[in-house]
Amino acid sequence: MIAILGSVFMVAGIIQTLLTTQRPDWFLIFPYHASSAPYDFLGLAFTLLGVTLLLGGVVLAIHYGAQRLWYSNALKEGYKLEEDKLRAQKKHLDNIPLPEVAREVNPLSDILEPKAESQEAS
Repeated sequence: MIAILGSVFMVAGIIQTLLTTQRPDWFLIFPYHASSAPYDFLGLAFTLLGVTLLLGGVVLAIHYGAQRLWYSNALKEGYKLEEDKLRAQKKHLDNIPLPEVAREVNPLSDILEPKAESQEAS
């Protein structure tokens, strides 16, 4: 956002300088006209303010992008550690034998499943 504001100010300063002076002097890509007229100073001020904001916006965007990347990596690392802990707990719990559960007595079990005694007798 700051970089966009800077580019707007820079373009406004360049256009203002080019429109108010007939033959401006140039410093790299920036036009200026050194005189005591207030419009010349206004164009130069807009241009310098625009360049400053543009560069500051780019630097801040890079800085905040690096911070966001660092935070994202820290979250991933924390998630990975928690996942490893849960896997270790699950592995530990899988090794513990489960107690046998008492089965319900089914009155038809005698009919459906013959007893071992009756099999031995025959």
